[in-house]
Amino acid sequence: MLQEVLEREGLLENVDLIIPVPLHRKREKSRGYNQAALLSSALSKLTGVPWLSDALVRTRNTPPQVSLQAAERQTNLEGAFKVKKTEKVAGRVVLLVDDVFTTGSTLRECAGELRKAGVGEVRAATLARAV
Repeated sequence: MLQEVLEREGLLENVDLIIPVPLHRKREKSRGYNQAALLSSALSKLTGVPWLSDALVRTRNTPPQVSLQAAERQTNLEGAFKVKKTEKVAGRVVLLVDDVFTTGSTLRECAGELRKAGVGEVRAATLARAV
C-alpha cells in the first residue's frame, strides 16, 4: 500500500536510497526490531531501490515521542541523530522512512542531519499519521 501511494504521488522517482529513521540501540534491543527498518526493507524489495539501515544513527536514547507534549517533542530530539555513512549519502536523493508522523519532529531532525551530510534531496514517507 505504501509503495502504491508513493508511486502514484511520484515520490519514488529518481530516489537513490531508502533510509529508515533509527531507534537507539537499547530501544531496538528491548523491542527486538525497528519498525521503520522493516518498512524500508520491504519497500526496497518492492521497488529495487537500495536501503541503508545504518547510514543514520540515533546517538542518544531519548524518551519516546508519544510520551511527550507537542512542545517537548520539538526539543527532545535535538542532536539525537548523526549520519554515519556520509560518503554513501552525499549528493543522493533519499527517501526517509518512519512508521508514524505526529508533529514531524523526528523527520525534521533526521532530514536536517542528512542535509548537513550533503544529501541532495530528502523526501519523507510514513505509514500512518497520528491525530
